Amino acid sequence: MTISSQILVIGAGELGIQVLRSLVAHPRCAGTVAVLLRPASINSPNSAKQKEIEILRGLGLGIIPGDIVEDSEESLASVFANYDTIICCTGFVSGQGVQVRVTRAVLAANVSRFVPWQFGVDYDAIGRGSPQDLFDEQLNVRDLLRSQRQTRWAIISTGMFTSFLFEPSFGVVDLENATVCALGSLENQVTVTTPDDVGKITAEIVLGEESDALFADRVTFVAGDTVSYEDVACIVESLVQKPVHRKVLTVEDALSALAKDPDNGLFKYQAVFGQGHGMAWNMDDAWNRQRGMHVTTARAWAESNLL
Repeated sequence: MTISSQILVIGAGELGIQVLRSLVAHPRCAGTVAVLLRPASINSPNSAKQKEIEILRGLGLGIIPGDIVEDSEESLASVFANYDTIICCTGFVSGQGVQVRVTRAVLAANVSRFVPWQFGVDYDAIGRGSPQDLFDEQLNVRDLLRSQRQTRWAIISTGMFTSFLFEPSFGVVDLENATVCALGSLENQVTVTTPDDVGKITAEIVLGEESDALFADRVTFVAGDTVSYEDVACIVESLVQKPVHRKVLTVEDALSALAKDPDNGLFKYQAVFGQGHGMAWNMDDAWNRQRGMHVTTARAWAESNLL
């Protein structure tokens, strides 16, 4: 059975492109899949941007001009009203307040189904006032969605992207010096998922046989892997083939660094991850695990991308 649906994906970055590919490849997709891009990106003379647009056109996607930062909510709502499903794949890089204005535009357009940009941690468990102030906006989005009944929504919690855990700038893994810095403690855990897997899981949630049940104003937890920082150290040891130095950045030290540099985004993330609340869930509870979907583990990703 196929589903005729008019789907608009906002953004075609690291996550958006994977969601788009998975939607058009899904066996139950029989409607229109389009992507909202900034006019400057669509018309860019940059050869790399032109190639990206060609790839999107090659997927058979509709390319819709729109700017979630600059366009008015009324203008966005007029675009969104042409679709019955909106999937937001632009994250915090869009700036503060953007996710709320996108949500308000979706609700004003009376869109039937909405997947907001909540592809991350368990913001309800973290609560308001965490060291990462961007997370409060995620709770504002949830408040907006929970205050109405016209638009059905599905929040997909994925943990952090797997690559970010191993990104040197995150401050956890230092391959060159064979060091792993645990945030909070070596026992603290994080849930991670690759964008490719998030794309496949999102397409299944949007178009799969359980779609109606999942768009029931609820949070669905998915996962590629859930690992402790000690697990990460063991993974790194297997990569570098020598003992790895383990150290811990305590919450107190992370908060102290943040107090001295309150606008430092890295310090905000390190402090909130160090606190350990809402950063991980059991793999057995992950929706994709319960359905036997194949996903990439943290070890498999590291072996494929870091060796």
